[in-house]
Amino acid sequence: MSEYKRGSMDISYNENVYAGFIKFALWVCIFSIAVLIFLAVFNS
Repeated sequence: MSEYKRGSMDISYNENVYAGFIKFALWVCIFSIAVLIFLAVFNS
């Protein structure tokens, strides 16, 4: 069995997935705030 070495794993894929998730969450928040502002302005 090979010996474990901390920090030797390639995590670039995980970092890209996490960055995509953060972008998606940011856009959902922006869209939600825009919808709330639209509803507040037009008294819906």
